[in-house]
Amino acid sequence: MRKILLDTNAYAGFLAGDKTVLIALGEADQVLMSIFVLGELFLGFRAGQRERKNKEILQRFLQKPSVAVLEASRDTAEIFGMIKSTLKESGHPIPINDVWIASHAFETGAILVTYDAHFTAVPGLRIWDGLSV
Repeated sequence: MRKILLDTNAYAGFLAGDKTVLIALGEADQVLMSIFVLGELFLGFRAGQRERKNKEILQRFLQKPSVAVLEASRDTAEIFGMIKSTLKESGHPIPINDVWIASHAFETGAILVTYDAHFTAVPGLRIWDGLSV
């Protein structure tokens, strides 16, 4: 089973018709959305002119049978601590929300679909081929 986890910018790419993201979605058996990605999306929606419309589009996306939302668990928190510590030791910090998103990708074994190259600093993280570093 091919599982992917969409980062915030990948979801935005999907909405914009980004062919690379659309291919990744089409090849996935399961699409995961981290609760932390949803938080970033809701923040962006509030800053824009189409908050209600964007929420409706997101709700329809989340209702697809192949899409699941990931809540944070004790396991997620433990993985977070491991990743954050590793990044601190290596001198390559990344934004805190992205540490949580990486934790969800590790926890589920999903491939992270993102355009943020800083995720490559996380050792062992599975990142999609669409990220050009």
